[in-house]
Amino acid sequence: MSELAKVKLTKRVVDAAQAAVERYVIWDSTLPGFGLRVAPTGRKVFILRYRPKGAVASKRFMTIGLYGPITPDQARDRALKILGDVAAGLDPAKVANSRSTLLTVQELAGQFMDQHVLAKRKAATVSAYRHSFSKVDAAGLGTRSAAELTKGDVAKLHASLSSTPFVANYAIASLSSMYTWANKQGLVPEGFNPARGVVKFREMRRERFLTSDELRRLGDTLRLAETTGLPYAVDEGAEKAKHAPKPENRTTLVSPYAVGAIRLLLFTGCRLREILHLRWAEVDIERAALFLPDSKTGRRTIILGTPALRVLETLPRLGPFVIPGDDPMKPRSDLKRPWTAIRKHAGLEGLRIHDLRHSFASVGAGSGLGLPVIGRLLGHAQASTTARYAHLADDPLRRASEAISQKIAGEMGDHH
Repeated sequence: MSELAKVKLTKRVVDAAQAAVERYVIWDSTLPGFGLRVAPTGRKVFILRYRPKGAVASKRFMTIGLYGPITPDQARDRALKILGDVAAGLDPAKVANSRSTLLTVQELAGQFMDQHVLAKRKAATVSAYRHSFSKVDAAGLGTRSAAELTKGDVAKLHASLSSTPFVANYAIASLSSMYTWANKQGLVPEGFNPARGVVKFREMRRERFLTSDELRRLGDTLRLAETTGLPYAVDEGAEKAKHAPKPENRTTLVSPYAVGAIRLLLFTGCRLREILHLRWAEVDIERAALFLPDSKTGRRTIILGTPALRVLETLPRLGPFVIPGDDPMKPRSDLKRPWTAIRKHAGLEGLRIHDLRHSFASVGAGSGLGLPVIGRLLGHAQASTTARYAHLADDPLRRASEAISQKIAGEMGDHH
């Protein structure tokens, strides 16, 4: 690591520092031991070099902070405080290392979630991180020292989740993110990240599209679920079986809101949360559109075809949400139970709710409506995301949405 001539570290000097082939340090000319370390990646970190009291003590290095989150003046103030502690006979670097050794992986994950994820990420991402960290705890790594977790430990965790490649890879990515954040906070030794470099599993993308016959079966099942009800079986050998309704009366009606949500997913290609969290205030029947203030890819306008409008016009308004939960003032949390019953009755084994979105896209691609238009209808931020449907194909968005939803409705037999 090379060193340059000393110069006072001002914002202008720090901004002008360019990345080089090797890491180098610019030492401050006014405060001994205070410096800026510039990595080949361009990352700029303020550091402090000092010698604890005692002639035989070796020099210590401390990371003060990353340039950007802190300014040169703030870094200088922190360095002065540390040097004050040194003058008082303390060894701040040793204390910091001791604290990082005592911090467990579980405790670090808690700080990461509270201070970073919950504050800056959407609910679905928060849930995904929590699921990942539950896998870390289940593997017995939660009680380990955060600063002593090894790459081997992380690789072993990854291998133990091999039956679910996506979950395994996401767990590693979550750990890596956590350690990157911890580095910036000075909670672990600088550059320490045991999740870095673990080779991820290859993920086979699942592309499941409903066929015409499957759409027909799904349409028949949805109509049955909201009118007569779906039949259910009773264990005749059970003690309570004698109190069960007669076989011809063993049916369960599915909530019209659950059925409506499934139809909206099919007719719009929306993501599940975009429908479950949809508010009536975001629905514009006259302009045939949904105006979402905050989707996965930010603010989004969704063009509605006639079948989707028909669904919205028939749903009673109980509260602020289009698909209310048990409490009409709150949105429905999920569709797991009704979807499982509907999927089983329709004989659609293995079909996921998200596959309805894939089906919307596949019908559009098969109809030659063009990938750019389909991508906009689906709210894709990147054209590469829509490209997965290219193996199936610039019309106006409204015509595209109308054509796709009308075709799906026709296959389902929804002509009312």
